[in-house]
Amino acid sequence: MSAPHSHRPYTFRTSLFSAAVLCASLLPLPAAPAQSVPPALISPAAQPPQTGPHGEKLVGMPRFHAPAPYNFSEHTGYKQIFDGSTFSGWDVDPTIWRIDNGLMIGETFDGKPKGNNYIVYRGDSARDFDLKLEMKIEKGGGGGIQYRSATGQPWTRPQPAGQPPYDLRFMMTGPQADFWFPVSASAASYTGQWYSENTMQGILAYRGQVTQALPGQPNRLIATIGNIQALGGYVKVNEWNEYEVIARGGVMMHIVNGQLMAVFIDDTPESINNQPGLIGFEIESQPCKISVRNIWLRKFD
Repeated sequence: MSAPHSHRPYTFRTSLFSAAVLCASLLPLPAAPAQSVPPALISPAAQPPQTGPHGEKLVGMPRFHAPAPYNFSEHTGYKQIFDGSTFSGWDVDPTIWRIDNGLMIGETFDGKPKGNNYIVYRGDSARDFDLKLEMKIEKGGGGGIQYRSATGQPWTRPQPAGQPPYDLRFMMTGPQADFWFPVSASAASYTGQWYSENTMQGILAYRGQVTQALPGQPNRLIATIGNIQALGGYVKVNEWNEYEVIARGGVMMHIVNGQLMAVFIDDTPESINNQPGLIGFEIESQPCKISVRNIWLRKFD
């Protein structure tokens, strides 16, 4: 009896598979998706176009060019969210905040202790945005710009002795771009940093730092912008400062007078820092006077 040919079916299947792979390899590959270039970003060619060996048009290399200069006063696509005469759209504690000569002013006084207080813009909620404004701080104390924030959250710190409980309508929890009067070396270093108000996150990017938090990990330093004290030279004392906050996805940037101050990158999509939220301003400590004007918001949500 001859030996059984048990290997033949396997060989046959293998041959069929090989033939199928060969046929598949001869099929045309699917076309790559078309890529478009925004016309506004196209630069003229550095050299005149030439004709290639097969008659194709060779446009060459683009001419290298610098970006348009920084222009804080450019407001294309923005809306002004403070009209200078009313608090329309804002939730405000009138014992602290007022309008004077077109300015939004928050003020506390020596000998009259006050805890934190916030003026809240309820006319919109934003996650991805550009926010531009001018801010001045006098007398002492500090505050900052709240964004992607919420109200009504339980407050984690007590009011000063003798003060009533916090009114949670005027208390904001979330990311803050700090702004402080330089009454001390430490306070002078705060302006521009990334701070999480009313959470246990605290400062996640000091002035001069680019930090990143990957999912399940603490934030880590990935780059430096400059020395924390030297960057303080861009902050004007008792004068108007141009302040800009840029938020895109998990990336949040603070810019003062055209100088990048701090960047925090939160790569956890469900993080409290990555949710749409409210914009507002804080005043803290006393005496303190914070003035704000020309508040412009451009949303990308």
